[in-house]
Amino acid sequence: MADRVTVIGWDGSPLTDAARSALAAATLVAGAAHHLALPEVPPHAERIRLGSATLAARRIARHRGSAVVLADGDPGFFGVVRTLRAPEHGLEVEVVPAVSAIAAAFARAGMPWDDAQLVVANSRTLRRAVNVCRAHKKVAVLTSPGAGPAELALLLEGVHRTFVICEALGTEREQMTVLTSDKVADHTWRDPNVVIVVGGTGAGAETGAPQGTAWLAGHEVGYPPAVRGWALPVAEYAGASSGTPPRAGESVQLRAAQLARLGPRVGDLVWDIGAGSGAFAVEAARFGAAVIAVDSDADACAHGYAAARRFGVQLETVHGLAPHILQDLPEPDVVRVGGGGAVTVTAVADRRPTRIVTHASTRDEAEELGRALTERGYAVECALLQSVELETAHWAETERAVVFLLSGVRI
Repeated sequence: MADRVTVIGWDGSPLTDAARSALAAATLVAGAAHHLALPEVPPHAERIRLGSATLAARRIARHRGSAVVLADGDPGFFGVVRTLRAPEHGLEVEVVPAVSAIAAAFARAGMPWDDAQLVVANSRTLRRAVNVCRAHKKVAVLTSPGAGPAELALLLEGVHRTFVICEALGTEREQMTVLTSDKVADHTWRDPNVVIVVGGTGAGAETGAPQGTAWLAGHEVGYPPAVRGWALPVAEYAGASSGTPPRAGESVQLRAAQLARLGPRVGDLVWDIGAGSGAFAVEAARFGAAVIAVDSDADACAHGYAAARRFGVQLETVHGLAPHILQDLPEPDVVRVGGGGAVTVTAVADRRPTRIVTHASTRDEAEELGRALTERGYAVECALLQSVELETAHWAETERAVVFLLSGVRI
């Protein structure tokens, strides 16, 4: 095992005395090509091009002597330190920090970043990173080859955002470019780069903290919203005040069960088909998921959009009739089918989301929907839900609803 392992962050600034001392004593140096070309790297030291961090860690673990790993930015922030400290390598690591690439990018752009979401985009996480960009108004993306600005912009087609692209930070080739997302794919971008994605609806959320203050990283100024709780009454959402009655299946209790079965989370794309008042769509977005709300009623789409603005979340609305309107939508992770019957459930199941929930008012309809899910490779559960609303002044029953809740999990 290496006698000593020092990880040096490099942001383009001159190396510190501690970094120079560690390099002078190194018998093995690992890093990218531009790191290994630094004049402070000893000519006698073994050099390793840092491609796979895991392979480099194994090589360092077998080395007898002092090893140095050079990395761009802060190596402890989505960096090589996590891999080197993995128990299987048995390495003791010292870190000489530097300014992270994300901090440098926001500084170059002159923007605060305590309210930003921070994600890594690579071949495995690109789609989830894009979903975060759909769901949030300020996102910093650490890119990689094949998952860069152009790929992000292409997957965001139809969603307007502004890209701040910072290339080769800390080097002589450093450059910052600001473009709208529809123009980004027309260019070739140098690696490494960081992308700041900003935009979305100017949400007018009612908040519990004074505007202009922030106290929790990763959340917008004024977090949390003043409205507390989940599965709120329909009256809390835009559209209820206009006299639009809730649709069948929009009861609070059913919505709570549907949310529990789907479990929307950050990085997910949720389809809400037959969105109605927008209550389910907005609550899914409050969990941090990206949401597309589909409805054949233009007024319902407008009500859902207004509800999203009130609660300070991003919501994409699509006016059209399912299942035909679904063909051009991006791939979903979880789906709520609020209407459209077996033909819509079948079309959704053919897109292979992880989970689907729907409901039926009769047993025959529930059996038809259950068969459609089962035949397409979903494990199906069905529960009969009964809810009774009581007026508490006299404890008199005001409304009773009985509905079959179906949930399908992809096998």
